Amino acid sequence: MTQAPAPPKNGRRRHDREIIALAVPAFGALVAEPLFVMVDSAVVGHLGTPQLAGLGIAAALLMTAVSIFVFLAYATTAAVARRVGAGDLPAAIRQGMDGIWLALLLGAAVVALAMPTAPWLVDAFGASDTAAPYAITYLRISILGIPAMLVVLAATGVLRGLQDTRTPLYVAIAGFTANAVLNVTLVYGAGLGIAGSAWGTVIAQAGMAAAYLVVVIRGARKHGASLRPDAAGIRASARAGVPLLIRTLSLRAVLMIATAVAARLGDADIAAHQIILSLWSLTAFALDAIAIAGQAIIGRYLGADDEKGAREACRRMVEWGIGCGIVLGVLIVLTRPLFIPLFTSDPSVKDTLLPALLVVAVSQPIAGVVFVLDGVLMGAGDGRYLAWAMLVTLAVFAPVALLVPSLGGGLTALWWAMTLMMAVRLITLWLRTRSGRWIVTGATR
Repeated sequence: MTQAPAPPKNGRRRHDREIIALAVPAFGALVAEPLFVMVDSAVVGHLGTPQLAGLGIAAALLMTAVSIFVFLAYATTAAVARRVGAGDLPAAIRQGMDGIWLALLLGAAVVALAMPTAPWLVDAFGASDTAAPYAITYLRISILGIPAMLVVLAATGVLRGLQDTRTPLYVAIAGFTANAVLNVTLVYGAGLGIAGSAWGTVIAQAGMAAAYLVVVIRGARKHGASLRPDAAGIRASARAGVPLLIRTLSLRAVLMIATAVAARLGDADIAAHQIILSLWSLTAFALDAIAIAGQAIIGRYLGADDEKGAREACRRMVEWGIGCGIVLGVLIVLTRPLFIPLFTSDPSVKDTLLPALLVVAVSQPIAGVVFVLDGVLMGAGDGRYLAWAMLVTLAVFAPVALLVPSLGGGLTALWWAMTLMMAVRLITLWLRTRSGRWIVTGATR
């Protein structure tokens, strides 16, 4: 990032207030998302092991499918925030509606493709003969909720772009509560078994999508924005999303390679790896909340033609990323005696886990800056660079990670490879922000 003079103290406080106001509710909404699966697992787990195994397979397939389309939130946030910064709220909401229509089209396509292929997908995941029927049942019902899930992503992006992260938090809390009640009622009260859990989640997701649509439609009517689908606008949303889709797929490939390598290292290693991934995901929520704030704030500044404000906000968010990364790293080290026993009592897993966990702790400040700069460039609409940067990162990481078993390395070596991956991302993102080429002002990029 081109060095800009540090903003005055009152300027830093203004940025701090903005970051906190957006990041804290965003963190709450992010944490609420995985709780859906946790509730389903807790309810279904009492039905039996085959049912729980089937749920695990189906849920993994669903989360993979939905996570691929997370660009619906990211691209929409950036585009809407620019229009907000330019002072054109009708156009901002119109831009958001294009993203929502794209979500509906993609959701319908996924349903059409996934419904007939559900048995094949479950089989490809290696489901046992006892778990497969339950996985297919849960998957086929839950597929019906994918359009609503994608609408939730796009509508969340609209509200984030409008500088509103509180509404997504409230909707997420309501959705989580409804999902819990529906699961218990349909699984046990109605006696539907695992199908009841799937229907409960579908209904809760549909309710969340409806709540978002009510909010967006009210905003559209208030500001005179059209709600009709616009082919040109939908195509523009799709074009903006393609580079972020490539970025997301590359990141998923990194995580899949890491898990595959850990599985080759042995049972204790893969067990420890899964524990670390769970913790890593939790810390990622905290850092991603700052990144979400970055998307909204940077997009607004650039839309308002405020290059200085964008640079100062970027600088302050990097400081936040470093600070949060240090705090998270220290927390991991200090609380490890408390949370490790919650996951495992196996001495071999504990011995494997501890040194790798310390590597994760050390890498948190790097992760903090990476998440922030990722959010800054997303807010700037610099998706094409993010796609290429992530492809470069994957190209560096893959051979290093795949060499770990053949060179006699263990889980700690694998997580050093993951740290290398984050370091490469840091370098590529830092070079871009330092160059200033991400700064393109105006209502559109």
